[in-house]
Amino acid sequence: MTTAFLNVEHSLTGRRWIGPSAEADRLAEAMARDTALPLPLARILVARGVEPAEAEGFLEPTLRALLPDPRRLKDMETAAARFLHAVKTHQRIAVFADYDVDGGSSAALLIAWLRAMGQRPTLYIPDRIDEGYGPNVPAMQALSRDHDLIVCVDCGTLSHEPVAAAAPTDVVILDHHLGAETLPAALAVVNPNRLDESGDLGFLCAASVVFLMLVEVNRQMRAEGAQGPDLMGLLDLVALATVADVAPLVGVNRALVRQGLKIMARRERPGLVALSDVARLDQAPSAYHLGFVLGPRVNAGGRIGAADLGARLLSTDDKAEAEALAERLDRLNTERREIENRVREQALAQAEERGLDAPLVWAAGEGWHPGVVGIVAARLKEATNRPAVVIGLENGIGKGSARSIAGVDLGASVQRVAAEGLLMKGGGHRMAAGLTVAEDKIEAAMARLSELLAKQGAGEAGPADLRLDGLLMPGAVTPALIEDLDRAGPFGQGAPAPRFAFAGMEITGPRRIGETHLRFSLGDGMGGRIDAVAFGAFDGPLGPALTEGGATRFHLAGRLEINSWGGRNRVQLRLEDAARAEG
Repeated sequence: MTTAFLNVEHSLTGRRWIGPSAEADRLAEAMARDTALPLPLARILVARGVEPAEAEGFLEPTLRALLPDPRRLKDMETAAARFLHAVKTHQRIAVFADYDVDGGSSAALLIAWLRAMGQRPTLYIPDRIDEGYGPNVPAMQALSRDHDLIVCVDCGTLSHEPVAAAAPTDVVILDHHLGAETLPAALAVVNPNRLDESGDLGFLCAASVVFLMLVEVNRQMRAEGAQGPDLMGLLDLVALATVADVAPLVGVNRALVRQGLKIMARRERPGLVALSDVARLDQAPSAYHLGFVLGPRVNAGGRIGAADLGARLLSTDDKAEAEALAERLDRLNTERREIENRVREQALAQAEERGLDAPLVWAAGEGWHPGVVGIVAARLKEATNRPAVVIGLENGIGKGSARSIAGVDLGASVQRVAAEGLLMKGGGHRMAAGLTVAEDKIEAAMARLSELLAKQGAGEAGPADLRLDGLLMPGAVTPALIEDLDRAGPFGQGAPAPRFAFAGMEITGPRRIGETHLRFSLGDGMGGRIDAVAFGAFDGPLGPALTEGGATRFHLAGRLEINSWGGRNRVQLRLEDAARAEG
């Protein structure tokens, strides 16, 4: 086993610190020398497996270089041709979307494109509680009576009976959830996670699949001598969906998010402008803002309010409507947090009583709101470094959400448990899944799921090691350095933001912010000093330890950012962990 970084074997949060290897250090120094890039940035590129000759392309990802040919996906040409035929002949089009950010963004992409062509489709989003996820027979039959084409986005791949119920209306499915051995009887099922696909594009979210179809539609229009609507202006929606759906930020996803953030910064989409304003976002958006500021608010409608609020916000071209919808979603998000906190406390207590060392951590409770079980599952997963399932029970039926850890394919395992009859239904993708289960089968279903996940290595790890990209001194941290590091972004799932350690720091001016947060300054005793913030510090050991006073020095670890509060740009460390410096 390699020596722990700064000899931190057991930090305040119980983690072992892992730094760059000697070989990584050597490669980073060589890259910095050969490319003239700053050494901290070179360390990030080496950690990502980037070769010196690839550095320039990695730092400037472009769609021209990375966007795949849409026709690599099965049924794509058929789907695009049918969609275009409906547009040219003014047929009635319905868009059936999931109620989360990816579904809402996917629907908004189609609605915006069709609006530019002078058409307004019907939007249908099922109610999470009354109808559940995906197409259902009554809804599809009703849409079929009044429409010539139904496009299902971010859902539909496992909806055999509902799709059949839509006959004779054509159904096109644009999805990314894991497929089964057979596909529904749709005219086209475009999905990089169909079992007969290579899986090379399996990291795409549904909005990216929709975007690729629109690229193909525009290409077919050009072949006929016509011009389709501009697609680059839609990339803000693709970026939002990619980050909020926790798609890995690799390959073309990096280019989609990078370009989408530039589009979003123009503040041209009324819904995102209104949402940014109500969230008091007063700086250029980053991937962090998509995932933790805007995404949760868009999701709030589908979780505890009207299911279509998010999609309506993202697709409206009316400023007043956008502002009203944003205000409503912001209020719902506050309500959602309160509900989530109650369920999280109960779920964690139950999971702790059951034991947190098994391959699967799970909890089930009567009356737990189905709109927050996914968020609570994510919290359990983060706290235990294990796949987690949280189930809300009502009238003998449990509706649950599951979240996974890296290297463990959760969707496939949930699908198998469903196929074995222990779940009423279930499916998803590698990192997230949903399920419905009879209350009297929960114990057996969770035992079987735990068994399947154990075979993939779940449960073998303790608290996740904290991986660090190197050591910095406070005096070396400048806004220019952070701008250099940001060139390696966007950061998120599959591409964690750089994390650095500061050794033997003095803590000064610690002050509690609200109930659980902590602000302070850290210094090296030689004049170098930067500000720091630790969110949720008093929910764990960090807050009490860093405010205990005395002459104790600490090794500190976290991510660097620019704090633009009050119109001033200041360097800030977002603290994630700490350890007492020995000696």
